[in-house]
Amino acid sequence: MSLALGQNPSYINRIENGKALPSMQGFFSICDYLKITPAEFFNDEVEQPGEIRALVEKLQKLPQEQLQLVEQITEQFLDK
Repeated sequence: MSLALGQNPSYINRIENGKALPSMQGFFSICDYLKITPAEFFNDEVEQPGEIRALVEKLQKLPQEQLQLVEQITEQFLDK
């Protein structure tokens, strides 16, 4: 990941170990790499923010009747 961000190989390791902090631009680059927003980065209640956002974007394109079917299926998963 460090190299993909154009940094030295120890860049992410140093951040993870508390030895360095990314610049604001570095933080945004990390979020872009992870395909998440800065708000999603700090939301510890959601385990897969990028996937959830992508799913919501797809759901927004569905007509009402299909959206209701997806909701019914989702409810069945949550009830188990």
